[in-house]
Order: sequence, then structure tokens, then C-alpha cells
Amino acid sequence: MSSATRPTPPEPPIQPLWLRVAHWTNALAVLLMVASGWRIYNASPLFGWRFPNALTLGGWLGGALQWHFAAMWLLALNGLAYLALNLLSGRMARRFLPLTPGGVWRDAQAALHGRLSHADLRHYNQVQRLAYLFAVADLVLLVLSGLVLWKSVQFPLLRELMGGYEGARRVHFAAMALLVAFVALHLAMVALVPRSLLTMLSGRAAQPRAGKEAP
Repeated sequence: MSSATRPTPPEPPIQPLWLRVAHWTNALAVLLMVASGWRIYNASPLFGWRFPNALTLGGWLGGALQWHFAAMWLLALNGLAYLALNLLSGRMARRFLPLTPGGVWRDAQAALHGRLSHADLRHYNQVQRLAYLFAVADLVLLVLSGLVLWKSVQFPLLRELMGGYEGARRVHFAAMALLVAFVALHLAMVALVPRSLLTMLSGRAAQPRAGKEAP
């Protein structure tokens, strides 16, 4: 067969299968942890308000704790696999670096003025890189503070670093709130660039029509 008629090999997917599995597993774990965590919070509020019971999971404190611990293991094991595969495959360096204050500022200004391109979904702008790396760091803090709340005696150094048990509760709550804010921002970005959702479902996405690219 001549080179002129040889079929062109398909391009690799924008998002590999392992990444899509990790992404949706993480989304499920976060949903379970937040909903059950709100029920746990309601049993002993840090502040003068409670979350609506309709938004919580577990039905009662014991049930919420069971859901929370189950989701914690799912989140931690899936997160470790995600980080390991990203590092070993070199994807972490390719997708999230370089990252500089000037680059973040430039891309943030471009986004605010509707000039940030989303034509190539293989490329993360520096605002996206910062947001995703922040989410990873926040999840690590969420797990570490959760360990203090779960096994306070077994992790004395972590407990002291977080200002004691009550300090760890506040760190855990703040990390949860920041994670929910990230998810809300992430969903808003998906609404602006819906092709990005297709890449997390099939690994590929159709190219945008001329003049129809999202801001």
C-alpha cells in the first residue's frame, strides 16, 4: 500500500480513559463527602446556622459518618492513583506547567475581556492550571484535616499544626467551602465551553464552528 493511500492513524484522545475514570470517580466521592459532611456539621454546628436536611446525606449522624468514611477511602485511593498516573505519564508537567504570576494575570485579563481561546482543549491556560492545582492541594488539606478529626490521638503533629481538634474542624470546613466554590466555578466554565464536557465523556470533542467559539 502506497503512502498516499495509507490510512491516517487516529489521534490520541484529548482525555485518556484512565483520566476520565478518575475524574468521574472523584466527582462521585466529593459529592458523597460534601453531602454527608453537611449532615455531620448539622449535628454540631461551628456557626449559628445549619445546612438544609434535604441537601445532606445519611439521615442521622451515624449514617452520615458511615457515608463519609466510605467516600473518604474512595477519594483518597482514587486521588493517589490520579496523582501517580499524572506524574508517571508526564501529563502533570505537560498540562500544568509552566505556571507564573504574570501568565496567570495575562490569561485572567484575557478571560475577563472575552479574548481567551478555547479552540484547543488539549491546552490549559494558566488560570485553569492554577485552579486545578489549587483543587489538588485543597483536597490534600481536606484529607489531612479529616484524619485529625477521625483519629486525633494517632496524628498529634497534624493536630497541633492545625491548632488542635477545634482548629482542625475549622480547617476542614474551610477546605470544604473552597472545594464547593471550585466545583461551582468549574461547572460555570463547562457551561461556557460545553465541548469540554464531551471530552470527559468520550475523550474527544468536535471542533468549534468558525465564529462560534465560547468566550
